[in-house]
Amino acid sequence: MNSEYGKKAGGGREEKKAEVEVGSTAITRGVTWELESSRALRNFGIMMGGARVRLNGWQQAAVAVGSALGALLDPRRADLIAALGETTGKPAFERVLERMKRTPEGRAVLLERPRVLSSEVGHAWDLPENTFGGAYAKFMGSRNFSPDDRPPTRFMDTEELAYVTMRAREVHDFWHTLFNLPTNLIGESALKVIEFEQMYLPMCMLSVIGGSARFTEKQRALFFKHYFPWAVKAGASCTDLMCIYYERHFDEDLEDVRRRWGIVPAPAPPKQTSI
Repeated sequence: MNSEYGKKAGGGREEKKAEVEVGSTAITRGVTWELESSRALRNFGIMMGGARVRLNGWQQAAVAVGSALGALLDPRRADLIAALGETTGKPAFERVLERMKRTPEGRAVLLERPRVLSSEVGHAWDLPENTFGGAYAKFMGSRNFSPDDRPPTRFMDTEELAYVTMRAREVHDFWHTLFNLPTNLIGESALKVIEFEQMYLPMCMLSVIGGSARFTEKQRALFFKHYFPWAVKAGASCTDLMCIYYERHFDEDLEDVRRRWGIVPAPAPPKQTSI
């Protein structure tokens, strides 16, 4: 009986030991995964450039108002426009994030976190002009634009939201290329209408209001009669543009990707009309 009891007791100790070892392994793996994830997020924060700033409600409101006034006075201040977008757009970016998680390409973008930087998209300059990447390179080169000029994200609470915000900022020139919109005041205002239809960012509509206030009478008539109705329809009828992994489509024909994504390029302005 004692011998049998000893076997049972010994077996119980071995089972408990095995359970402890399994549990320890699981904990170790969990801690390792957490450390790797944290390290990746820290590296992403460094890559984004600039430290993020946490704001309370009053501070957020103050930054939003100050940025809006400053951007109205000087529309060239990309940093103020970016700050306005972040402090007023968190709910919108949260919805974009959830939509991205529901599509294969959106999930791939969130997982790999591609950046639109010269070091990452420079190969587009070697592609034929009829390709999406080649057309984007021509758009950028003809205006002497650099993909590295976007201000960093500063006021988002999480790394994931910070990336989505930065992604929206960095694909802006992809959308210019796809919709064939110029970078003058009318073209930028029309693209802001499309961005609003896609993401419902308050900053986009504020930009349209501010931009239209600086139109001449002729430009205002042209915008609201010709470009605004097109932009509303184009932004609402195309695919979810934040869920596209654009860099994977650089070598594809521009017209093919436009058709696939339901993109209708901007109509030509009426003859004898200067914008």
